[in-house]
Amino acid sequence: MGKTGFLLRVNGSEQVVQAEDQTPLLDVLRNTLGLVGTRFGCGSGECGACHVLLDGVSVPACDTPVGAVRGRAIVTVEGLARNGRPGALQQAFLDEQAGQCGYCLSGILASATELLARVPQPSEAQVREALDKHLCRCGAHNRIVRAVLRAAQAGAPA
Repeated sequence: MGKTGFLLRVNGSEQVVQAEDQTPLLDVLRNTLGLVGTRFGCGSGECGACHVLLDGVSVPACDTPVGAVRGRAIVTVEGLARNGRPGALQQAFLDEQAGQCGYCLSGILASATELLARVPQPSEAQVREALDKHLCRCGAHNRIVRAVLRAAQAGAPA
């Protein structure tokens, strides 16, 4: 199998990349496009560190083949910023000091963005359920939940 040219829509702009169909989306984002905010964690879609938004749905980029994302909108943590500044959800994470090492946060921000798009005023239980698939070894879970609730209370756009 050889490399194929793909037109990807990433963070609102079109990017042409050369990759094999089964190349993980994460590899293309980090190594081809230089979008290194999305992290490699477990490599099997279990830890949540690599989550990005695909047509508004949080998915693991480590086990999503790039051939499956043609013509679909991809948003990474970099795409959540507004005019070079943190987006409202990102700012809430900063205000709540929700991250410690920050390794898991790009994936958590993707899932929190999806949640707020579906449920603009989620309950604490809904936030915890939406973020349950994400592992945070620093133990910042309570601060993370507070940050999502803070963003919702402020009317953060998803």
